[in-house]
Amino acid sequence: MDSNGINEDSSRQVRVRFVTKLRPPFKVPTTSIAVPANLSRMGLSEIVNLLLKNSNTEFQTTPFDFLIDGELIRMPLEQFLLAKGISAEKIIEIEYINAVAPQKQRDPSLHDDWVSTVDGTNPRFVLTGCYDNLARIWKDGSICTHVLQGHNGAVTSVNIINHKATSSTSSNDICIATGSKDKTLRLWMFDAVESGNNPVRIGAFKILKGHTSSVQSISAKPSGDMVCSGSWDCSIKLWKVASEGDGDSVSVKKRRLVDDVDEPQLEEDATAELVGHTQCVSSVVWPESQTIYSASWDHSIRTWDVQTGKATLNMVCGKALNCLDVGGEGSALLVAGGSDPVLRVWDPRKPGSTAPIFQFSSHSSWISTCKWHPRSIFHLLSASYDGNVMLWDLRTAWPLAKIDMHKDKVLCADWWKDDSIASGGADSKLFISSGISIS
Repeated sequence: MDSNGINEDSSRQVRVRFVTKLRPPFKVPTTSIAVPANLSRMGLSEIVNLLLKNSNTEFQTTPFDFLIDGELIRMPLEQFLLAKGISAEKIIEIEYINAVAPQKQRDPSLHDDWVSTVDGTNPRFVLTGCYDNLARIWKDGSICTHVLQGHNGAVTSVNIINHKATSSTSSNDICIATGSKDKTLRLWMFDAVESGNNPVRIGAFKILKGHTSSVQSISAKPSGDMVCSGSWDCSIKLWKVASEGDGDSVSVKKRRLVDDVDEPQLEEDATAELVGHTQCVSSVVWPESQTIYSASWDHSIRTWDVQTGKATLNMVCGKALNCLDVGGEGSALLVAGGSDPVLRVWDPRKPGSTAPIFQFSSHSSWISTCKWHPRSIFHLLSASYDGNVMLWDLRTAWPLAKIDMHKDKVLCADWWKDDSIASGGADSKLFISSGISIS
């Protein structure tokens, strides 16, 4: 058996005690046992599964990951202890958790061109934008129920807006913002329970004009009453979602089918502009009411005060940046990727330092997307032009899993329903990878 196996002859052993925060039937006895010192994660997982099957013969084999002192084991046990300066003469307490890797891959949902952007924030559907100028709603991630038609260029960004339901709307009425190479943003409303044999084609209720080049990224204010956009014209613009007289939300009457030609679309200008970047603003994130984060091809990440319109942080990163997200501990860590294979994480709360606190280097080409898991302070994903989506945990420098379903550049990816990843790319396919167990 190889070095990961539990039957490997080994003259050296280590006494360990397995502990877990998982609930029954995943708990093993906490008495210490001796295991070969050269076991890696797979061998440790086999031992835990054998212990679980001894107490429950119907237990289904489950992959586990292991931590010592809060750090994931990604090398033989003895090597790990040596590297961390932990004595192998005492009983080692090893915590086991569910391994983070997709258990299922669905058949892809085909598009007519590159899938450039995806939003998985609504558990009922996945939203995609495509180079064929259309955005699409995929019910349960697989059935196209709505086509958003109206842009005159590739759809480069999509965002589901968390607007509040009022007397004129219901929880099924979803508001969406899209951005395009046609230099505009468009706002759409649709009924999430509408479905049929053929996709419903809907038009935008409002066109937002003002950018002079392609719109690259959109993010909605947490309250849902505004969105911001980053563009190739180097600017960030802020827009109202509701029109004058609409009250706190967009009227359901604003939902319109493509053939409703008698109802003109509203056009609206930006309410504010944030100026400072000197090249394409590739990514914007609006996680708090008064704070917007942006990344740019000018190698910088900036934090903006919405009220004053001024940048409160200007962090130069050394690479042209394609993507940015905010999350992790305290929802305060920044992760970004761009024109090299390295995913970088910063903690802007640490004054006087622009050095990343984490760097992940397993991709082999530019990084197109990075996203924190919505519920975990440790987990995030990245997608790359190398054709792979990778899952990461801040407690180890090695990827937890690699999703290599795409046969071309991966242009976008997002978490969906906490346990799945939706990804799209230059192979014109939307893939759903599911069964990812995040503790």
